[in-house]
Amino acid sequence: MAEDSLRTSGLCSGLAVILNSDGKKENPQKNHLISCRDDLGQQCLERTLEHIFDLPYRTLGPLKGSLDIAVVRSIIKQYFLKFHPDLRAPNGIKDGISIVGNSLNPVVEIDKTSICGDLRISKPPLVVESLTIFSSARANVCVWKGKWMYEVILETAGIQQLGWATLSCPFTDRMGVGDAENSYAFDGKREKKWNKEDETYGQPWVVGDVIGCCIDLDEDEILFFRNGISLGVAFCGIRKMLPGAGYFPAISLSQDEKCDLNFGSRPFKYPITGFLPLQSPPPVNTLSSQLLQCLWRLVELQRMERAEFSSVEKIRLKRFVPLDDIFLPTAIPICEKFFSILQEEVESIEYIAWGPLLSFLMEVYGMQAPHDCRSLDRVLDLFLKFGSSSLLFQHVIGALSSGCRTASVVLTECPYSGSYCYLAVACHMLRRGELMVVWWKSHEFEFLFEGFLSRKSPNKHDLQFMIPSVWWPNSYEDVSFESSMMLTTMALSSAIDKIEEKHRDLCCLVIQFIPPVIPSQLPGSVFRTFLQNLLLKSRGTDHNLPTRGILRNTVLVSLYTVVLHFLSEGFPLSDVCGWSKGCRGDSKSDVGFLHQGGLQIFPVGLFLKNDSHRVDIPRLGGSFNHLVKAHKMHDMEAEVVSWEEGCMDDEESKVAHFSREKPCCCSCFDFDLTSIYVDRTKFSFKASRGHNTTVPERSAHVAADCNAGGLSDEIAAKASSSDHSYSQFDYRSVQQTRIVSSETKFSSAMLGEEELLDAMLLLYHIGVAPNLKKASTYMSHQSQSISQLEEIDRQMREGTCVEHQRRLKEARNIYREEVLDYIRHSTWYRISLLSRWKQRGMYAACMWTVQLLLVLSKDELLFSFVPEFYLEALVDCFHVLRKSDPPFAPPAIFINQGLTAFVTFVVTHFNDPRITSTDLRDLLLQSISVLVQYKEYLVAFEINIAATKILPRALLSAFDNRSWIPVTNILLRLCKGSGFGSSKHGESSTSSVIFQRLFRDAGIEDEELFAAFLNHLFNTLSWTMTEFSVSVREMQEKYQVSEFQLRKSSVIFDLSCNLARILEFWCHEIPQAFLLGTDMNLRRLTEVVVFILSQMISATDSEFFDLAVRRHGNLLEKVNRGFILAPLVGILVNLWVGSMVAEGMEQNDVVGVFASMDCPDTVLGGLQYMLEYNWAGFSKGNVHFAKLRQLEEFSNLLVTRMSSRDLERLELGQEADSDDTTCCICYICEADAQFLPCFHRSCFGCITRHLLNCERCFFCNATVIEVTRKIDR
Repeated sequence: MAEDSLRTSGLCSGLAVILNSDGKKENPQKNHLISCRDDLGQQCLERTLEHIFDLPYRTLGPLKGSLDIAVVRSIIKQYFLKFHPDLRAPNGIKDGISIVGNSLNPVVEIDKTSICGDLRISKPPLVVESLTIFSSARANVCVWKGKWMYEVILETAGIQQLGWATLSCPFTDRMGVGDAENSYAFDGKREKKWNKEDETYGQPWVVGDVIGCCIDLDEDEILFFRNGISLGVAFCGIRKMLPGAGYFPAISLSQDEKCDLNFGSRPFKYPITGFLPLQSPPPVNTLSSQLLQCLWRLVELQRMERAEFSSVEKIRLKRFVPLDDIFLPTAIPICEKFFSILQEEVESIEYIAWGPLLSFLMEVYGMQAPHDCRSLDRVLDLFLKFGSSSLLFQHVIGALSSGCRTASVVLTECPYSGSYCYLAVACHMLRRGELMVVWWKSHEFEFLFEGFLSRKSPNKHDLQFMIPSVWWPNSYEDVSFESSMMLTTMALSSAIDKIEEKHRDLCCLVIQFIPPVIPSQLPGSVFRTFLQNLLLKSRGTDHNLPTRGILRNTVLVSLYTVVLHFLSEGFPLSDVCGWSKGCRGDSKSDVGFLHQGGLQIFPVGLFLKNDSHRVDIPRLGGSFNHLVKAHKMHDMEAEVVSWEEGCMDDEESKVAHFSREKPCCCSCFDFDLTSIYVDRTKFSFKASRGHNTTVPERSAHVAADCNAGGLSDEIAAKASSSDHSYSQFDYRSVQQTRIVSSETKFSSAMLGEEELLDAMLLLYHIGVAPNLKKASTYMSHQSQSISQLEEIDRQMREGTCVEHQRRLKEARNIYREEVLDYIRHSTWYRISLLSRWKQRGMYAACMWTVQLLLVLSKDELLFSFVPEFYLEALVDCFHVLRKSDPPFAPPAIFINQGLTAFVTFVVTHFNDPRITSTDLRDLLLQSISVLVQYKEYLVAFEINIAATKILPRALLSAFDNRSWIPVTNILLRLCKGSGFGSSKHGESSTSSVIFQRLFRDAGIEDEELFAAFLNHLFNTLSWTMTEFSVSVREMQEKYQVSEFQLRKSSVIFDLSCNLARILEFWCHEIPQAFLLGTDMNLRRLTEVVVFILSQMISATDSEFFDLAVRRHGNLLEKVNRGFILAPLVGILVNLWVGSMVAEGMEQNDVVGVFASMDCPDTVLGGLQYMLEYNWAGFSKGNVHFAKLRQLEEFSNLLVTRMSSRDLERLELGQEADSDDTTCCICYICEADAQFLPCFHRSCFGCITRHLLNCERCFFCNATVIEVTRKIDR
């Protein structure tokens, strides 16, 4: 025994092995450590062969002569099969199961006669898809005794009912598995189990989940498993059935749902102990597995031979025969026997390939690095010597692809977790040209490629195991959770990096593969075809339409990641496709395409090609077919557009990859990670000195919300009435821009970097953007839940009654669980989609794309052919980077150091009529609305030439029925600081003196434009206040108030306050618009002010009013009437001060117009209400006493004027409604004008105001041809 111990520590060079290392039940006489040498110190070849073939000790006598193939063949024939007599034994007849079909070779499959609906097999053998609203089917096998199971791989994760049913279960277009008495089903979409009635059960499933459907007829139970983990007993006490009339596997799928059924034709991915497959394994499975075990032991000996153990001294043994010399003589006969039995039963090849062979190859290669490439290469060389190996490897590749579809990332296995092990083996195998050809010739090539690029997404329960500890700043969680979560995040990030690395390796192999066809193709042709077909299959995804075939969103994300890495970080095989060197003609091949800078070139033909995967994509100018019919562009398909990077910027402020100032994607920033798991506004950059705004952000996608109001679906938008020619947007000549011939620069047959950029933007739009939108939703909910949790903690600290404390604790537990869930999801999206190198590439892609769009905008035809997803991907990607957590770059330089062209583009094209989609124009306008609320980004607009030249007039013209909400938000943020009570909350921090001056100049210089703007402003403010008053009245009359009504009233109130603030701004900047000329604007302004005052003083229920205008998450003390009353005070004071400044000039009588209103009680009561309002509480002590004194002066003068006017009327004995010459609309002015041709009369002011919005008589609806006044007649 002492000698054996010594040999144990000296295995580095000797051939000592443990005979029972495989964990099988071995003969006790072999369960000891032996040395493969004889008593004379020579290596004993016989003992080595006994170990390889798992033979009893000293079974083999001394071999005569050298070891050759014939000797090993005889050993296999005489000894191996003799001592393993059960290897070829057929499977016994199972009791308790009956398969309908051919009794000689029974196959479990879908019973086509049982199908209800339209259930088709979309991919053999059993990938089924429902093409109707609800489809159901049973298998052709039933069980009545024993324990059985089958597996379902989810290709989609919608409504599917999986389980068991008897023949008595009816299938209809509305009823399926689980809807009848003797049928039982599980639906993970709704987390329900079904047996006539539904009950909560299980976990939500995701695409790629493997659902094990088990039935235990010994205990009369039905169980379900998700990825090998039990969901618990779903049904117990199920009915006993007679032989031949038992339970059938059955499924029901809603429309477009797909799943892959495995009744046992392939090995189960998660076999459950004690449960048998419905279809037995092939008889040769055991023998094939044992032969592969023999080959594994031979490989293991070689591996141990090469192993080095530095901790012990090697034992030098005399060699009788080196292992390298016995490998082939031993391995070839094993493989001969292996392939011979497979040829005898060809139908068993798939099972062997998916089961024992796949396990063998992965064990040889190693599940984790460092991998044993040498051993796997020897095995592959060995197998490829046999001609029948092609079919076997074809199935192995299919099994590896399927493994990638179903593999989950497990924290304890990181970084080599998830699909890494399958991808690693696949990449190593496919480096061999013959195996790549086998894969490419397979009719499932693209389907398998999609499988390799699939990544399984976790659900809520998975994330609890992946991220067990959660921490966020200012939380009451254990402080150790912070470091634990950081380590967990790093481990998961490393696992994602490993998987993405293998995705790139696989794509590199496909790109460099040259298919054996005539005529020969260039490298990249196979990858291009796959990419085009994938995009063709996914068309309609951006419109939420179902895709045909099996396509997962993770495939699009993975492919996007691969292409982004190629373009950003560089392509390791750039010389294969002639990239960089061939197309650029310089030495920048080691730099990613997006970071090369200098002369940029883009082939125009990418927009003009009539490719099947692009023809249905909408363009900026409309549909492709319409544009082609309207414009003949065939002569430009071979042209390219070129420009110098940064040519849109001034030479002094140019930021480019070759300039002195580098863009953000080429810079490094140090930032504080202490707040990594909450709001990005809490980050503090060491390099940033900018203002950190506290304005909360409403949405990840700027078009999803309206910011200051959040009104989206509740208020219907009308079509835009803006009409500008594109010539106005020619803000600056683009230097060094030209369209040149591309005879020597590009080849349409070559896969170019520009083509990959085009595909990457589309992949981002249809694949990545939806995921980022979900991430934004989780982050928004996370922020709200944390705020609510903090509010509950505050109330608990204040100390209340015991019962209230108990309810607070219950609420806190609920909010805490929500916060944990939101943080886990947000963290997962961040580490899987927004790693640092991806943000770097996204930033560079934004730079490249926006410059391309600006260059193309100079050519009307080319610009109209640009796909819409270019613009959508640009805007979405820009805002994702802007709000990334942790931040990609300090806000102060995020735009100015690389993306100033983005500001130029949005301000010059948000009102561009060449962009036919109003949604796209709104998207650009929403971007401006979001950016100007931050001081750092506002500076970028103030120093941008295009913004200062175009934006003021463009915004005034865009204030119409459709775009008034975002325009209101922009005007409000730019014009803050000058209103009454505006110092509250630091509003002046986001105001812009520059743009205030520009707005004033635009209003003065273009009177017609400003008049139209004021008309829309008056109409809109009147409408919002009317809607608000109606909403409040409806809520007061109803016993219960819905959340929608509360939100609607709150949003409309906010919009009314914002519109009033804008009106206050114009009264301050251009008071002459109301005081000089016709008094129409002054009268309309007076009517609006009086109407708002009437609504404020009539709302007597103060508590209910505060509830109606309270925004979600705000405290009651932060909401009051002061928000709408303050701008009214400013309006009145500005008009009063303006009238005194213009004293001596002919001007409208402000006091007289207010005095002429037919509701004196409302006017005077409103003024008194504003004077007595608690402005100190509203402005936190900062009361504008001077303005309040001016308002009081105006009120006193108005009282005097009204009194004198009433006295005059009494003296004259006249009443307003007794004079036929008085206008019947306003009952104030003389009816001095009439419509032609109908001759209806009214005052000129009322008629003029009416004609601003309608050209028909408001009495008879006749079309007005002319308006005549009494003075004219």
